[in-house]
Amino acid sequence: MGFSSRLAGTRIVVTGGAGFLGRHVVAALRAHGCPGEDIVVPRSAEYDLRREAAVERLYREHRPDVVLHLAAVVGGIGANRAHPGQFLYDNLLMGALLLEHARQAGVAKFVAIGTICSYPKWTPVPFREDHLWEGYPEETNAPYGLAKKLLLVQAQAYREQYGTNAIYLMPTNLYGPGDHFGPDGHVIPMLIAKYFDALETGAGEAVAWGDGTPTREFLFVEDAAEAIVLAAERYDGPDPVNLGSGEEISIRALTERIALEVGYGGRITWDPSKPNGQPRRCLDTSRAAERFGWRATMPFADGLRRTVAWYRAERAGGRLWGAVPPERRSVVSDQLSALSAQQLTLETTGPLTADR
Repeated sequence: MGFSSRLAGTRIVVTGGAGFLGRHVVAALRAHGCPGEDIVVPRSAEYDLRREAAVERLYREHRPDVVLHLAAVVGGIGANRAHPGQFLYDNLLMGALLLEHARQAGVAKFVAIGTICSYPKWTPVPFREDHLWEGYPEETNAPYGLAKKLLLVQAQAYREQYGTNAIYLMPTNLYGPGDHFGPDGHVIPMLIAKYFDALETGAGEAVAWGDGTPTREFLFVEDAAEAIVLAAERYDGPDPVNLGSGEEISIRALTERIALEVGYGGRITWDPSKPNGQPRRCLDTSRAAERFGWRATMPFADGLRRTVAWYRAERAGGRLWGAVPPERRSVVSDQLSALSAQQLTLETTGPLTADR
């Protein structure tokens, strides 16, 4: 596939390019034909993007034509509850400083990655971009969601006053190989790690947060990366754009599906004292199809199977661990190696749907 003429020969900075989504975006850029030497991935140890001097130095040293701003301080419900101030402050500063100095440096295009957490708590399903300002976000996600939402306001204001070509994309919950697996991660990797832990330790019960009734939509990370590259090439408008799969699933059904993929057969109980988060999430993605010709292609069942298989292989090789104590890891590694050779099958009767 040839790379678009609009990005060919340009210098591209990908903030967060070493992270979960960022690694896939860099791979997508290269797959489209963008030379690796034209892609700059600033690391936090060298450029603290919350510091204006570091941001100014980034632009001065690398002189990008295009900036893909993926860097963010993110986490699941637990992390959002524990660090609301940090999530607001860090994300607000990074976005504001990067876009302001992009303007000052004359960057040709700025691609801002927002979040589905910016939508109001009671947004009607499917979420349409016009719903974005019809209420306050779900409380546990509000600081993060509002910090990201203000980047949309800044992008539109800069376009109006300065003519800055800044676009704003809102991906739904991402998942896939290379995600952050652990108790402070997002729901899919957190549950995968939880059930591997339970399987390995012989736990007869695993506890899930909330009551299982909320619904979510998930987007495979490779689909998200392709969308970002296509938007960087083809889309120059002021309107925010949803990125999603259009498939809705309840947290209860998701939890059961992940346990089956992992091979955990114990009892799953629910802790209603823990927050559910937003009641429902599912996106209208027609604007992405209309504006830059993108639709998700990975079926959720296939993407989940690939994610679990990747995690199983990484963990069997001793590269990833959950809550298994160090003294048991050699034994567990042998058990996982045996599991890796087994083919787990999952019977489905059609696309995933929500519990209504």
